Amino acid sequence: MNIPQELKYSKDHEWVKVEGNRVTIGITDYAQQQLGDVVFVELPEVGADLTVGGGFSVVESVKAVSDVYAPISGKVIEVNEALVDAPETVNQEPYDGGWIAVVEVADSSELNELLSSDDYEKLLAEEGDH
Repeated sequence: MNIPQELKYSKDHEWVKVEGNRVTIGITDYAQQQLGDVVFVELPEVGADLTVGGGFSVVESVKAVSDVYAPISGKVIEVNEALVDAPETVNQEPYDGGWIAVVEVADSSELNELLSSDDYEKLLAEEGDH
């Protein structure tokens, strides 16, 4: 399972790439494996305000429909339009081409609540799925 060291993670299986006051958000390799083949991604609206823990996207697979929860509060400034035509990118490249949104961070202290790659790996082990 791929858990890049440089990213931060939520307990809901989202990843966060921090770049100054902006973060890129997607679902983890673990999450895409659990979902199976992704067939549709509902993107948030550019300009939408996110609150930590609030649903902001939906990923639909052949097995399930799953909400994606905001790991950080802020404003959506960019969405990955490529997922409209190629939702399977979430399966193929969860940490690269499969990102969902870029968010301008409202409160950078929330980043401290996210998990390191080591802590995320421990979470998966505790869930018995690693």
